Amino acid sequence: MTTSTTQTGDVSDDEQPEQAGSAAQRLGELLEPERIDALLADAEAAGVAIDGPDGLISRMIKAVLERGLEVEMADHLGYDRGDPAGGGSGNSRNGFTPKTVITTAGQSRIEVPRDRNGSFEPQLVPKRTRRLGSTSEMILSLYARGMTTRDIKAHLGEVYGVEVSHETVAKVTDVVIEEVRSWQSRPVEEVYPIVFVDGIRIKVRDSGAVTNKVAHMVVGVDVDGFKHVLGIWLQDNEGAKFWLSVFTELRNRGLRDALIVCCDGTGASTTSSQSAHVVKPGPPRIMRVLRRAR
Repeated sequence: MTTSTTQTGDVSDDEQPEQAGSAAQRLGELLEPERIDALLADAEAAGVAIDGPDGLISRMIKAVLERGLEVEMADHLGYDRGDPAGGGSGNSRNGFTPKTVITTAGQSRIEVPRDRNGSFEPQLVPKRTRRLGSTSEMILSLYARGMTTRDIKAHLGEVYGVEVSHETVAKVTDVVIEEVRSWQSRPVEEVYPIVFVDGIRIKVRDSGAVTNKVAHMVVGVDVDGFKHVLGIWLQDNEGAKFWLSVFTELRNRGLRDALIVCCDGTGASTTSSQSAHVVKPGPPRIMRVLRRAR
């Protein structure tokens, strides 16, 4: 079957809204209730489920992906399938490679076209990529809600019919851990005119149980008036040793001076003395204790 591609060329700014409107209209016609009803009726008559690994949605995703890959191949080679213009071009199609991709609708087994020179680099389904769409975001969302990597693997298999290995889930979640560590160790400004020290109680899943913990935060206001969260530390009990480690860490990350340190009444003297001693030894800094209104 011969396919055809359309050479669009450059599109002016005035033509773009018109083309977008036409595309939206065609898409609306494609999704008209009558057409969807007919599609669902045919699926029911053929005994095809709507969702699932071999369901209607999975088949539609497969068809769209394979059609998009065919268009990309035609654009890469410069001619359509069966076009005589491809003779003697120096490159041609060379069959397909089966590939299983994972989407939010489940798994789909697709056929990725190949070229003889091996120079085809698909963009719709990149090489060495099996997770499409927001699958990784889904894994991270479940991980952020306290699910273990094995729980995530089981959840994806039960709900979406997606077979994801424990190692794959671990690789996705490791990216978050690396980002968190990078954020925790990032350099800070040398001087913050105002530094706020406070804590907030949050619920944390620890060893399968949800407990309340205090997240201690240090927020610095720079010379331009912008606030920056310098760090967040989880600690059950605050004391001199804890605050000494916090401000020592900030000093190692580049902090040299804090003119005003604002904190509540709990641990205020400890916080103030530790920040003054560690950040910039010498003349005493201005310390301000903000107490809650009674």
